This record gives sequence, C-alpha cells and structure tokens, in this order.
Amino acid sequence: MARTVSIGRQDFQRIRESNNFYVDKTHFIREWWEADDEVTLIARPRRFGKTLNMSMLEKFFSVSYAGRGDLFEGLSIWEDVKYRGLQGTWPVISLSFADIKETSFIQARKKMCRIMNELYKQFDFLLKTDLLTESEKKEFWISADMEDNQLSFSLKLLSSHLSRYYGKKVLIFLDEYDTPMQEAFANGYWDEMAAFIRSMFNSTFKTNPYMARAVLTGITRISKESIFSDLNNLKVVTVTSEEYADAFGFTEREVFQALDEFGLSDKKEDIKQWYDGFTFGKTGDIYNPWSIINYLDTKRLAAYWANSSANSLAGKLIREGNKNIKLEFERLMQGETLRMEIDEQIVFNQLNTGKNAIWSLLLASGYLKAVDTEYDDETGCFYYYLALTNWEVRIMFQRMIRDWFWEEGDSYNDFIKALLADDVKAMNFYMNKVALQTFSFFDSGKKPSEEEPERFYHGFVLGLMVELADKYVLTSNREKCKASYACLGQYDVMLEPKTVRGDGVKTGGREADAIIIEFKVQDASEEMELSDTVASALEQIEEQNYEAGLIARGIPKERIRKYGFAFCGKKVLIGGESMGSVYDERGILSF
Repeated sequence: MARTVSIGRQDFQRIRESNNFYVDKTHFIREWWEADDEVTLIARPRRFGKTLNMSMLEKFFSVSYAGRGDLFEGLSIWEDVKYRGLQGTWPVISLSFADIKETSFIQARKKMCRIMNELYKQFDFLLKTDLLTESEKKEFWISADMEDNQLSFSLKLLSSHLSRYYGKKVLIFLDEYDTPMQEAFANGYWDEMAAFIRSMFNSTFKTNPYMARAVLTGITRISKESIFSDLNNLKVVTVTSEEYADAFGFTEREVFQALDEFGLSDKKEDIKQWYDGFTFGKTGDIYNPWSIINYLDTKRLAAYWANSSANSLAGKLIREGNKNIKLEFERLMQGETLRMEIDEQIVFNQLNTGKNAIWSLLLASGYLKAVDTEYDDETGCFYYYLALTNWEVRIMFQRMIRDWFWEEGDSYNDFIKALLADDVKAMNFYMNKVALQTFSFFDSGKKPSEEEPERFYHGFVLGLMVELADKYVLTSNREKCKASYACLGQYDVMLEPKTVRGDGVKTGGREADAIIIEFKVQDASEEMELSDTVASALEQIEEQNYEAGLIARGIPKERIRKYGFAFCGKKVLIGGESMGSVYDERGILSF
C-alpha cells in the first residue's frame, strides 16, 4: 500500500512518525560527516529538500534527540554501526532565516531578534543551572532594542553556553541563509543588511572557538566580498559541484520507484518531460521534489514548483533588462541554448549591470540548466551552454510574460486578433493603448523608455511568442536566411505558420499568412512624421529581402504580409505594405 503524501511537511520527525512518503536521503549525513569540512555552504534551488535535510541533520546529531534511533530505522544510515553510535551525541543550534522577508532593514532586524529570541527559548533550561553567571542570565534574552554588535554576537554567545554545559563544541545548522539578502536587494537596503550579516557570520562561523562544524543552505552563493569576506574555512557547494549531487532532489530511479508505488508506472514519460532536467555537477536526470510530491498527491500534471513562489526577482530582471537580455531570452523560449561565461558568486548589487549576472542567478535558481560546459585555455574561464530546465519552467515563463500585459490584457489580445486579421486600423488603436500603459513597465528606471523603446518592443515580441506559439514559429533580431536566399540583413520579427503545403499555408484548418514586422524609432533629423518612419521600415523589409527565406520554404509571396512599426516616445504607428497606408493611434487614416 502506498504511503500517505504530506504536502509542505518539512519536519523529519513528523514525516517518519506519520509514515509519510519519504525518499531516503540519509546518505547525506555520512557524506557530510566524512568530508570533515568546517563550514559547508550548499546552494540549491528552492523546494529541493534543503529544509527537510537540515531537519534530518538536527534529529540525527542533536542531544535533544538522543535515543531516537527509531526515526532512522530502515534507512541507509542506520545500516552503519558507526553512525548508530553518533546519533544524539552533539549539542546542535538549528535555525532558519526563511521568514526574514521584510521591506525595510528596521523590520528585518526586528524579525531577526524574534528568531533569535525563539532560539534562546529552546535552551532556557540553562537559566536553571549554575553554569551561567548572574550577569549572563540577565543578558540571556534577545531584545529588539539591543545593539547590532550584541545581536550579531548572539549565535556565538549561545554556542559558548551550550559548549560549557555539554563539555563539547556545537554543530550549527542555518537554513535559507540568503533569504534576508535577496529581500534586502529587492527592497533597497542591501548595504545595511550585508554589513550586519557579514558581522554575524564572522563571529559565528569564523572566530567561534565553540563551533565544531556548520552547514548553511540557500539558493545562491552570495559573493565572498559581500558577506563572506572574513571566512577562509568555507566549503562552497553549488549546482555545478560534484559533492552531494543526489542528496537534494530526486533521482530518476527514485521518481520511477515512487510512481510504481502509487500505481502510476504508465506516467513515467510524461513526468520526465515535465519535471526532469536539473543537473548538479555531472549528475543529470534530477527532478524537483515539490512537483513530484504534488503529482503523487493530485495525479495531475501542473507547474507546481515553478508556481510555488512569485518568481518576482527573475521576472523583474528579464522584464527590465536591456535589449540583449530579451534577445537571449527569446532564444531560450524558442528552445535554443546560450553559451555564457558564468560566475557562480552572485553579486546582487551588480545584477542590473553585470554582463552575465542574470544568467548566473537563473542557473543557481534552477530556471536554467547547464547542458554542456567548455573550458577556454586562453582565458581560463568556464563557459556553460544554458537551456530552460524543463517544460514546467517554460510554462512558468510563459505565464510570467502574459502577466506583463495583464493590466491591458484585453487590448493586447484584441491587438493579436487584429494582427491575424490584417486589420491595420484596429492594430493601431489597440497597440497604442498597450504601449501607453506598459512602456514604463519595461523601464529599468535608469534609461527612460522614451529614449530606449527596445525595452518595450522586445517585451512585446516575447508576448507574441507566447500568444502565437501554437500557430507560428517566431524568429527575431538575428540572421536566419541562408546565403542562397540572398537575405541582406536582419529583420525584427518573422512569424511563419507552422503548417505548410505545396500550394499554400494552413494553420488550424484555415489559410494563414506569414508575417514580417520591422521596428523603427523615428529619426527626427530625417523623418518629419511617423508615417515617414513607417515607410522607411517597409522599405527596409524590401531592400533587405526578408521574405526570401519564407518563399524558399514554400510560402507564396502573396501570402506574406509586411508591417512597419514606428515609435516616437509612447506613440506607435503601424503601416502595412498590402494596405499602402497607415493609421494613427485613433485609427484615423494618415495617407
């Protein structure tokens, strides 16, 4: 009989006592212990079992769970007599920063005080002993108005108390260490939080004579310069490291065994397409546990992992990114790979300016996978070939792009309908409504969209890719024509119907046209009116012979439509070659 699936339960003891579905990861205990590293930082995407594994470490080592070997009976670690003797023999400090998601440093600091206060409550039995002096007892509790240096020293002080009580150094397990840093970056108090965390980590993990070993988990490897500058005893394990490759996440063997247990053996290929794709080190075919557990519970394929958080940082960086970022993202959405130099040390305050920082973050966060690596002897750099991780991630990004146009969703959908119907008048009317509302939405705040409309119309192109993906193959902003096609330049957007026959084009049972779109920003020195810019765009389509590739693939010339999109600030003017005319934003004929 299949075990009961518990959604969201991350406490190892409760899972084991309730006989909930659990994949044995206790080999991680052995691997970590035998590695003998003083401070281990493990970076894995969210919902990959980090919290459960940290709970497992606590229940295995902590003296508070002495005599609870029953929690580990039947698991791989309990087969080793040596490790049976280790269970319940160490003083352990276990805490999490997962709840520090405040919008200001003051509030984040208060939340930190509450977490530390709750932690100290677990050990208030120390107050009943003669171990602490009267002054130490008075200073035992954490208060919100204590000095920063006292708060940052609190974990070291607690380590001292416990070490003296048990006559043994402590183990420290800190889960989601980077959550406060990500929130600080998103809410504008990075420098204050970085300074505080740096001080706390230095006293806790560097100059702490009462600590034996420590484990930190998080999503990202924050740069050493930001918060780890004083730690030279840090072992960092990232998504490209070989260590603990199968300790977080489910292997394919584990997933298929689970499907067999739940009578879902015939669903293995579907599950693989949706949820496989994560790679840690050289170990591939890793599945995210959150989606697998939810599927076992509901028996429905859905984007469980990708939708389990707001994905706000990833969306913000892509949406407000420059032209090149959106171009590269277009390639990813089309199933292509990117060759990128990756620095796994995430420098958050450089995410908006660093050349490849966004791709490093997306790789660490699990949205991208490294399908191959390459070492350049001349530069001494590693290059990664990156792709979207799996079908679930693709769906998440599609929904994210749709949300970009949510406020003017009806207008955007009406524009798509007008485009497919070759209704230039309606295209102008709805496109201007969309542009007016969403131009600033794609703006990073540093370069106004009026001066750099690429931020808008490349987001618009991504929207086209999502809305028309079932009917068209969309390519944009790069040379696609073969030399024999005599294509002389680069078009902005080309929509090619997916179903082609010898005498025409069919999509969904009806004839469909191929579409070429050229974007141009008005050059006031040469073009008096936006209509002149439209004419220039249409002329460029002809001069560059953009239609050659489509014709070579069997699409008749008369089934190819061409449009020029002219931009001036937040105003857009669209003209079609077949009409020989353009309309203004009110839908009034211009010429």
